[in-house]
Amino acid sequence: MLKKLVKNTYISAIILFLYFPLFLLVYLSFNDAQYSNQWHQFSLQWFKELFNDKQLIDSLVNSLILAFFSSLIATFNSVIATTLLVLQRSHKLLQKFLLIPSFLIILPDLILGVGFLIILNVLNIPFGFISLLIAHITFCMPFIIFSIIAKIKLFNRNYYLASLDLGASKFYTWRKVIMPILSPAIISAFFLGFTLSFDDVIISYFVAGPEFNILPLTIFGMIRNGATPELNALCTMTLLFSLILIIIAQYKLRKS
Repeated sequence: MLKKLVKNTYISAIILFLYFPLFLLVYLSFNDAQYSNQWHQFSLQWFKELFNDKQLIDSLVNSLILAFFSSLIATFNSVIATTLLVLQRSHKLLQKFLLIPSFLIILPDLILGVGFLIILNVLNIPFGFISLLIAHITFCMPFIIFSIIAKIKLFNRNYYLASLDLGASKFYTWRKVIMPILSPAIISAFFLGFTLSFDDVIISYFVAGPEFNILPLTIFGMIRNGATPELNALCTMTLLFSLILIIIAQYKLRKS
């Protein structure tokens, strides 16, 4: 009995430690006070102020656009690479190329940021949306590849061969047989890439241009003067958006 109580207390303390800052953030976003953490009265004032802050709204929209396209392209490239090299049993040397991106996972973001800065300068690519898109696709792909390849290795290759034996083309088999089975892993990988792209700061700091501001860098610049209630309101909205995405993803996964 005592052992169970200690275990439950320990788990509860960890959960409280992880989620209490989120609850506090949401609590302060509805507080009427600007500088005090004590509750004054319920107010939506900071949400109104947020929607009147053009810089924050533009940065949020830019971050959503960047995260969507970078995760979409990274997921598409990863699915093509993993299915072609694993299901068709390409030469083992080619399959080992899928392990190369794992090197990027263990590299510090600071080194990756400097590397992207150098290569973009060498290629004379202007800094802005394109430079951010290239960088985000590159550092998202390793995580997405490992998410998908774990599912593909459990895939029964006989389904793929049976479809080909029955006269279906490789593209039709890929679209009608492989994709429905791998869809849960693909959806999870897409949302993983979206999250990684949306909240990246260090790499984005090196490759962002002055004309395309993203939310993490905007918040990073504003937070030096202290957190404002507007940022609390923005984080509350972002948290709500994340919960909606999780619910949609879980619904799609269960349906599939």
